[in-house]
Amino acid sequence: MSTEAAPTEAMSNLNITSKGTAKRDALRANEVAVQQKWEEAKAYESDPDATKESFLVTFPYPYMNGVLHIGHGFSLTKAVFRAQFERHRGKNVLFPFGFHCTGMPIQAAANKLKAEIANYGMPPAFPEDDPAVRAEMERKAAEEAAAKAKAAKSNDKKAKGGKTKLVAKTGTGIVRQWNILKKMVPEEIIGEFVDPNKWLSYFPPIGVDHLKKFGAGVDWRRSFITTAVNPYYDAFIRWQFNTLRKKGKVLFGKRNNIYSLLDGQVCADHDRSEGEGVGPQEYVIIKLRVLEFPGKLAALEGRDVFLAPATLRPETMYGQTNCFVLPEGKYGAYEMENGEVFIISERAARNMSCQGYTSEFGKVTCLVELTGTELLGLPLSAPNATYERVYTLPLLTISMGKGTGVVTSVPSDAPDDYVSLKALQDKPEFREKYGITAEMVEPFKVVPIIEVPGYGDASAVFMCEKLKIKSFNDKAKLAQAKDETYLKGFNFGVMTYGPHKGKKVCDAKPIIKQEMIDANQACLYFEPESKVMSRTGDECVVAATDQWYLAYGEDSWAKAVKEHIFSESFTAYDETALGKYDYTVGWLKEWACTRQFGLGTQLPWDEQWVIESLSDSTIYMAYYTIAHHLQGEDNLNGSKGSPAAIDAADLTDEVFDFVFNNADMPADSKVAATVLEKMQKEFRYWYPMNLRVSAKDLIPNHLTMALYNHAAIWDDEPGMWPRGYYTNGHVLVDAEKMSKSKGNFLMLNETVEKYSCDATRFACADAGDTIDDANFSRETADSAIVSLSNEEAWIKEVLDSKDSLRTGDDLNFMDKVILNETRRLVKLTEDSFESMQFREGLQKGWFEMLNARNQYRSWCSISDVPMHKDLIMTWIESVIVLICPVCPHWSEMQWAAIGKNGLAVTAAWPVVGEEDKLLTRQALFLRKALPHFRSLQGKAKKGCNKGSVLVKDSYPQWKVDTLTWMRSQYDSSKSEFPASFMGDLKKWAMSLPDKKMMKNIMQFASFMRNEANDVGLQALELSLPFDQKSILVDSEQYLKSQLELEEISIFNLDTDENIPEIPGRILDNVTPGKPYLYMHA
Repeated sequence: MSTEAAPTEAMSNLNITSKGTAKRDALRANEVAVQQKWEEAKAYESDPDATKESFLVTFPYPYMNGVLHIGHGFSLTKAVFRAQFERHRGKNVLFPFGFHCTGMPIQAAANKLKAEIANYGMPPAFPEDDPAVRAEMERKAAEEAAAKAKAAKSNDKKAKGGKTKLVAKTGTGIVRQWNILKKMVPEEIIGEFVDPNKWLSYFPPIGVDHLKKFGAGVDWRRSFITTAVNPYYDAFIRWQFNTLRKKGKVLFGKRNNIYSLLDGQVCADHDRSEGEGVGPQEYVIIKLRVLEFPGKLAALEGRDVFLAPATLRPETMYGQTNCFVLPEGKYGAYEMENGEVFIISERAARNMSCQGYTSEFGKVTCLVELTGTELLGLPLSAPNATYERVYTLPLLTISMGKGTGVVTSVPSDAPDDYVSLKALQDKPEFREKYGITAEMVEPFKVVPIIEVPGYGDASAVFMCEKLKIKSFNDKAKLAQAKDETYLKGFNFGVMTYGPHKGKKVCDAKPIIKQEMIDANQACLYFEPESKVMSRTGDECVVAATDQWYLAYGEDSWAKAVKEHIFSESFTAYDETALGKYDYTVGWLKEWACTRQFGLGTQLPWDEQWVIESLSDSTIYMAYYTIAHHLQGEDNLNGSKGSPAAIDAADLTDEVFDFVFNNADMPADSKVAATVLEKMQKEFRYWYPMNLRVSAKDLIPNHLTMALYNHAAIWDDEPGMWPRGYYTNGHVLVDAEKMSKSKGNFLMLNETVEKYSCDATRFACADAGDTIDDANFSRETADSAIVSLSNEEAWIKEVLDSKDSLRTGDDLNFMDKVILNETRRLVKLTEDSFESMQFREGLQKGWFEMLNARNQYRSWCSISDVPMHKDLIMTWIESVIVLICPVCPHWSEMQWAAIGKNGLAVTAAWPVVGEEDKLLTRQALFLRKALPHFRSLQGKAKKGCNKGSVLVKDSYPQWKVDTLTWMRSQYDSSKSEFPASFMGDLKKWAMSLPDKKMMKNIMQFASFMRNEANDVGLQALELSLPFDQKSILVDSEQYLKSQLELEEISIFNLDTDENIPEIPGRILDNVTPGKPYLYMHA
């Protein structure tokens, strides 16, 4: 059916040009008024109510080193939408919100600003501000970019565009803290931000203001900031860690962690500007002894000098044939504490200096600087190798940013090694270019060491031949070959060489590794899995440091968490997300939970340490339940005292034990017993947390750590552990990653002002709900402004003309349809919101609701029948509530406009009755008929302006047989066909005598399956359960008008008499449920 209708008078008077802002301004004016109304009514302040089921939803508190952007807003809406939906369902909803200030980011930014002012004055006069200086900087940057691109091209690496960072970024291309702050705060006060505490007092209140403008629906009495600046939260974190220590979860010892030498401490995820989620990677360094000392190496003769490749596969060292270096790579001969000399990259030496291998932590001694070219042809003795002497050869694909820059070669089981060695053996001119002689490569054959079923005893050779890899430049194929051989070799390979012959590789590997270490042929080496940069701009290393750590991964603790995430008590809303939690529990181990400086809470028993930002943010959801007693509204740092007259100094461990862990009432507490009991009851009312919403990047750290910590603090009460986590992907803006240079980096408050709050939220709802990246479309936000404004105008017009609408119990077919569509869409919207599918909910609760109304309005207008007053008011009331989770300000205005008492945000979810699926099918029949008729009309001969609509009640026998078979396959309990349906259908159709009908059967069955998916088993009935002709006759005037026909007649081919003569080819196209329009003159 058409959704078109003549515009109402109110709509015609609206200015819908994109240039005007009147509609947006009207929406914003209403939002300001509504937010004031909510404030006065304390609409979002939630207290325990024994008559209502509680629903606690939380969102990770954002870091307060700036203002919020649309990425925050997008993720936040998932919590906001669900919270509002649950309010409509009658639950007592609590949505609190705090602000995170712990850790290094604020401290690092303050330090950077301080250095800029010290070096360049205030306001700073940066060198790049001088045009001449900047031009020279741009010239040098361009030269560096060109050289980098040339080097990449020569190595067959994908070169990025020649645009330099200096040119690409607006301004100077040099990131200055002063300039960052200049975009967020008045320039005259920037100097105050050298004090980290200024950030804590300045940005969190702005966050509150911007979230209020976003209509976040927060109970602001429960808000707070972290760190010792807030004595109440500080006491809570001290209790948490004392409790963890008592339970044996916090330990001390030397551990390998990502570390910043510049900062002088461990660098956790939230302390990083690049590399979040990256951990230490263990390698084994193999000591390849240098046998001759030509050139610069002569200075080292007489010492134990080794080329030191790092490998993940020490069990394969029996198959070594050579060693590789990068010819243009920069290497050094670095002295170790034991007197040995390792030839490795400077980066690797820096890592080793932090792992106990050098005489001084973080310091390296380079005895000789070398290039890869100076190492080529060097004879070596390789431990465990079958060849007494191997040689150093060139490999052009080595990354100096991974491992030690030195690679040992095992061509039997490493495809890259095999292809590279073969190139040197087969191409004399290539090896001669690097001074490599025939005797350095030709005698070295592949040494079989591992048998892999299906791959032979040289899996690398097998895969290279299978994939037809001819060159080390076949990178995609080599990557595929490497992944497959490594996986199969480790899991299914069996050693065929050496003392562990016959053992599975997975069993032999740790034994061989330890044997080589014990024999001083190898040593352990760690480095970050990929590049990690600290907030202070330092490339991090892996360091073995004395550290307090949380014993994540401990068997019983990890088992408890894993059992919870797979239990019926927890939902991840997405199978992919659930898999990520399972994976994280599998790898997350000992976690350094303290730092030696930065903002935060001091470790209670060892105050030289500060608890880091991912460790003071794991159970604070429990703090929300009592925060309003401790701090109250407009008291983020607790400096204004406590509404319950509680001194933070009186918040002892015994107090928190009573409140959170049901311990005995502390006998000597200065906190009133009545207050303690009230806080305990409130915690017990709100907990467990029903839902936590977050972006997916917190799965590998915060979200899983929160599960661990809940499982520890409430180890005897699994009922207090989180009940659900929902994670979304990151948000793009207009299908591109947010970028200031692209002009699509949207700050939250600016977006609200530009598009209105409701239109921004509308676009967020439409952006997507999966764990994959979503897309915030500015065009959608613009369209939402028009859509919301148009609906407001239409509702006003209906209210103004209510007396002209029809009343009474006599309902026509389309009256019944609009009521049934309202019922259907209310239920589908509810199902979508409950499953966190807000885009789908928006589709059902707004777009399809509007379509249903448009069809009804159009039918009534064309049929000259007034709309039914009660039904259209039911539709209006329903759509106001359905869209309220997404656009609450608009709903609030319309709720008042239709004369409803109270607030829209507290209105009950619509109760409109159950959907009549048969009526849904009838409506679908009419809705599909019109476009089908239009299609047939377009094919008619010129001059045909009359139409005969033909219907049929019965199927031919082959269709009856097909439907009968389909009914036998349909699972009524699940309302679906089996996954094997199409395959089974094909087998059944092939078993029939008339094979010529197979194509028709397949097409018909596919169509009817879709019908059944829409309306259930009734779609497969052998005769239609409704009168097709009656429906079409009721809409005769409507069809005639929409098709612009002079005359229309409707015939049932099975029951009517006096049917005019119609060609047989036309009659063959008429089937039950699919009427046919026969055009004639």
